[in-house]
This record gives sequence, C-alpha cells and structure tokens, in this order.
Amino acid sequence: MTHTAVPSKRRGAASGREIAEARIESFSHDGRGVARIGGKATFIEGALPGETVRFRYLSRHKNYDSARLVEVVTPSPDRVTPPCPHFGTCGGCSLQYMTPAAQLAAKQQVLTEQLERLGKVKPETWLAPLGGPAWGYRRRARLSVRLVPSKGGVLVGFREKRKSFIANLDSCAVLTPQVSALLPSLRKLITSLSCPDRIPQVEVAVSDNETALVFRHLVPLTENDRAQLRAFAEQYDLQVRLQAHGPESIESLSPENPAPLYYRLPEFDVSIQFRPTDFIQVNAELNAAMVHQALALLELKPNDRVLDLFSGLGNFTLPLARRAAQVLGIEADAELIEGARANAARNGLNNVEFRAGNLYDEAGPVPWAGYTFIKLLLDPPRSGAIEAIKRLAEPLPERIVYVSCYPATLARDAEYLVRVLGYRLVAAGAMDMFPHTSHVESMALFVRP
Repeated sequence: MTHTAVPSKRRGAASGREIAEARIESFSHDGRGVARIGGKATFIEGALPGETVRFRYLSRHKNYDSARLVEVVTPSPDRVTPPCPHFGTCGGCSLQYMTPAAQLAAKQQVLTEQLERLGKVKPETWLAPLGGPAWGYRRRARLSVRLVPSKGGVLVGFREKRKSFIANLDSCAVLTPQVSALLPSLRKLITSLSCPDRIPQVEVAVSDNETALVFRHLVPLTENDRAQLRAFAEQYDLQVRLQAHGPESIESLSPENPAPLYYRLPEFDVSIQFRPTDFIQVNAELNAAMVHQALALLELKPNDRVLDLFSGLGNFTLPLARRAAQVLGIEADAELIEGARANAARNGLNNVEFRAGNLYDEAGPVPWAGYTFIKLLLDPPRSGAIEAIKRLAEPLPERIVYVSCYPATLARDAEYLVRVLGYRLVAAGAMDMFPHTSHVESMALFVRP
C-alpha cells in the first residue's frame, strides 16, 4: 500500500491534490469502503471491500478521514457497471456498482458490526439474509418537481446526490416499470399546466390493482389544468388525486370514486387497504417474506396472545390474528389506527384490537394496560423502541421479534433486552428492503431463558 497524500493545512479541509492509494478492508454502515491508513479509518465513497483504489481526500478529522474514489486499481469481483444512466447524479441509489448479492452480504456485515460494537451483543445464530427483486421494486415514492428554465424547463425526479437540486429522470430502474415509463410524460404534463412552478411534488403509490399519483399544488388549478390531469389519468389508466394543503386536503380528481388501493398477503389470506400517502413497505415481495419470517420466529400457537407495537395499518397485526388467539396493535397515528380497524373488519378478524398510544412517552399511561400477552412484535421507526421496552413489566413476553430499519438503534435496544431484562439474542439477520441503497433493514429474535 502506498500513501501519497499531502497533509491538509487545517483539520476538516482537504485540497484537491490530496490523492492516496489504499486497500479497502470493510464496508461502513452508510455504504462507503473503509481503509486503515496510519491507524486511522478513511471512508471512501464508491470503493468496495477487497479493492485497491486511488482516492481523493474530501476532509480530514482527528479520528477519521473522508474521501471519494478516483480510480479502481484492483477491482472486486463484486463490482459491476451501474445500469442506470442517472447513477452518480441521482441521490436515490448509491450502490448500483455492486452486485445485489454483495450488497446483501455487506448489509449483513453492517448489522454484525453494529450489534457487536454498539450493543456488545452477538446472536447465537445468524438468519440467512432476506433478499427480493433488485429492480422495479419500489411501489411508494415522492418525486420532486421544479421549474428550472436554465436546465430546459420542468425537472421531475429525486434529489441529486449530496445536493438540493433535482436530478431530471427519464427513467428509474427501481421504480415499478409503469411509473418509470411515465416520467417523460409526467414532465410534459406538468409543463403544460398553468402553474408548473407551483407543483413541488408528486406522490406515487402502487397497489396490487391500481397506480395512484397525488399532485401537490400550491395555487388553485384552473379548469383547463383539471381537464388535462383527467385526460392524463385516463390515457395511462391511473388514479389522479390533488393535494392543495395537508394530507387532509387530498381529493380524487379522476376517477371521482377511485377503487381502494390495497395489497395482499396471500399466505395469511389478508388484504390491506391504504391511502396514497399512508406508510407501507416499498418492496412488496420482500415485505411478504419479512412477515412470513417474523411469524415463523414467534412460533405462534392457537392460544397465544400477542402484542404488536408500532402496528401501522396492520401489516403484521392482521397476519398475527390469523395464527393467534388474540392480538393487540398499538400505533400513535390515529388515522392509521382507523385504517387498521377497517382492515380487520374487511378481513373478518374479530380477535384483534387496535389502540392509539404514544410509545415514546415513558411517563404516560401504558398503552397496553390490562392486556396480558406472551409474545411481542416490535416494528419501530429509526428512533427504535427503547422507551416502550423499558415499560415492559413482569410477566415479560417469552419471545420478542424485533423488526428494525436502523441497526444502530436495534443494537442499543438489544443491549438493554440482553443485559438488563435477561433475554437471549437467539437469532438476527439483515433484509434488503431497499436494494442499491445503504439502508439496512433487519430482524432479531429474543427469547427468555
């Protein structure tokens, strides 16, 4: 290994001449290659483990340095040419230069390191990492829109990498094929409206039966605007909705009475309806595999009573109700609770209850008060579930399945479950809900001795 970098004049700054060569040892939690130079970690964007690369320093710090790839001297067998013409500009994907299998293995490595380093815990067994389709998987997205005359007019796409600008997309390899093919026509449509500079975003929601677009508009639309949007909906067999203010202002434009959006989980004979702006998992196939694995790990019996925290629209709760005697779902969002109750009724499930409750308020009333359960499922946001876990009381559940979208908070919460509450971390594994991004989903099983 050689190092030819010129030291920077001040910490945090780096000149354009500072180029060095190093071998990449591992993968960071945010998708960068990690080299050790002089005992200090250097995080190199675009580099893969096992490669020898030349890189340019971006910033120098006391405990680590940041850099960007200049040249791959010895490539990894996992390196591929990104198929998307917008890769490198668009900030939606960051790992397309890596095979999907290698991405999944790297995410398992990230989970391993976070559990061991942050949580000081290690599972007794590793679950095989869960993967799904790598392309055309994204059924939920928020497209940004901006009128930029200097760049040719209306831009539609995701934010550029590390910038607030919008990457103008003619296609997108991770959006569903129908939505990807719509992008040029969508740009043309918005250009033709009376207020192309006042349409900041288009929300995309793809269900098993329909594709819905929600146009956010900051000024009233003209009748001609509405007519053009209706024609667009009919031409491309879409649902078009309008949003003048907050989510409560959403109205259906075409058709006036649209078919409900839904997705099915056939293994559990469950159908879940959702609104275009509701949270659902973006990767349908991976979601089905995730629900299957979670319920398998819980080892449900017909007389089990289960608590599902952060239950949303019932993605786990309703399948749980097909296998258990009684299930209680807790969710803070009152509108999601309303949707979950309606979903339970539509699926003929009368052994499930939903309650609204703040799962981050350690001082308030316990949302599951009066409900006795022996198994627990957790599916929190990035901030984790430590506040809810600290409110668990005897008798503690015998099995806990924790579904995480952020390994660092899973590691923190795992340490508490193991060191304080006495659980065994029996199994853990990564899941690739967002291929070609550094986002790591994971699942862990905790069992009382």
